[in-house]
Amino acid sequence: MKKIKGFVIICFILVEFTSAQEISKRPNILFAICDDISYQHTSFEGSTFVNTPTFDKIAKEGIYFSNFYVASPGCAPSRGSIVTGRYPWQNEQSGQHGSSWMKKYVPLADELQANGYKVGMTGKGVSPFRYAKKKLEETLWRTENAAGPEYNKIHYDEVHDERTTTKISSKNYFENFKTFMNSKKEHQPFFFWYGAHEAHRGYEKDSWKRTSKQLKDVTVPAFLPDNGVVRGDLLDYAVEIEWFDAQLQRMLTYLKSKGELENTIVIVTADNGMPFPRAKANCYDYGVHVPFAVSYPKEFQQNKIIKTPLGAVDLAPTILEITQTTPTKMQSITGNSFLKVLKGDQKLNVNNAVFSGRERHTSARYNNLGFPQRSIRKKDFLYIWNITPERWPAGAPVSYKSKENKKLVNNVFADIDGSPSKSYIIKNKNVDEVVYYFDISFEKRPEFELYNLEKDKACLTNLSGTKEYEPIEKALKEELIQELIKTKDARVVGPNKEVFDSYKRYSSMRYFPKPN
Repeated sequence: MKKIKGFVIICFILVEFTSAQEISKRPNILFAICDDISYQHTSFEGSTFVNTPTFDKIAKEGIYFSNFYVASPGCAPSRGSIVTGRYPWQNEQSGQHGSSWMKKYVPLADELQANGYKVGMTGKGVSPFRYAKKKLEETLWRTENAAGPEYNKIHYDEVHDERTTTKISSKNYFENFKTFMNSKKEHQPFFFWYGAHEAHRGYEKDSWKRTSKQLKDVTVPAFLPDNGVVRGDLLDYAVEIEWFDAQLQRMLTYLKSKGELENTIVIVTADNGMPFPRAKANCYDYGVHVPFAVSYPKEFQQNKIIKTPLGAVDLAPTILEITQTTPTKMQSITGNSFLKVLKGDQKLNVNNAVFSGRERHTSARYNNLGFPQRSIRKKDFLYIWNITPERWPAGAPVSYKSKENKKLVNNVFADIDGSPSKSYIIKNKNVDEVVYYFDISFEKRPEFELYNLEKDKACLTNLSGTKEYEPIEKALKEELIQELIKTKDARVVGPNKEVFDSYKRYSSMRYFPKPN
């Protein structure tokens, strides 16, 4: 009888060991997402003033997607789309900036955790959203960040502070990552979300002067005036991008020292474009086209550049397939896995189209109204539908005297983050050399816009309505509408086409007097 018991115990140990070995074979995933970076601003892409050696190495050792598009030009809806594999307009208030995250929209992290993965995040997760803080809210809203359990306790202090600017987050991303790694079981695979707050504004003005950067090295996008103010602003932006990149390198070095790097898939991207006029919060190319590289030399292609457009809604199903995770609680996923593309077994269809959209961004208009847009990128063309062209695209140009102290309050064009570049354009809007830049960023827009990105990356020459491009515009419009119908976008299929404006905003609100 003792022999039988001993045999059973040995078998049990072998099963447990085999199970642990099988789990450890599944790859780890380090998902690094930067805040507010356009695709042009990595040194791998050829930027003359941003140096990103870590991103460059990942892109060189892996696969670089040169035309990767997020589902929204704003952080909350974009991040929500990444973890659900759905477009923002499919996620109700959980696809809207500053609203609430509903329990029903189960994110990728939960499914991975249920499948044996150690899951965690540091920095900025899926936000800004209101997560449940009260018992009553917990019945409908999620309590934990949709990126996973937070590891944000370790901060820089006065004694140990290596930050290069005063505006960089005090969160010590690397040390928080180490805490996460030390908390997982030995053979347990992990999924970690490194969400830097950088390069979100505000910036420390002229922080670049403490580096070797020079104004002459800056390449100014064609939609911004080229002067010292804008160039300096872009260099401050570059300093923050480089902080994100340096912290990521520390994580990779640590993984290598632990023998974990070889079995770790590294994914690096951003949530939306640069926080400058006519970029972030716009469906123009600089608003939704972001850096994207994946490295896993063990199984994926190496030194590969893929130019065919790819959308961020495809990330969740890809990660689920990589991790052998069958979702049981997530809502139906819109995106499609591109794992076979990563492995080199399949090519992206050259006719692949990607779709993006936005509703409200910040509090920028009376009654919290947004500026709804939908867009399609296919081959060399970007087509944008401005659904309410009667509204100001960058926010209402409202200033008024405060009732409390009679001081002038300028809540003007609030959908564009405050910055030296924005202030310069507004202050000089009547100067001949600046009028053009003011108009393209702040004035009202036509309902439809069409751009040939091969010739016009800055999206300055609207081809919509021209006879030469009529067939292309018609085809793109039809494909866009069909996708919106297929994905049940309320802006197209109803029944309440204004429902997105009705969702409560829990982030700060500005006062706007009722329009005349």
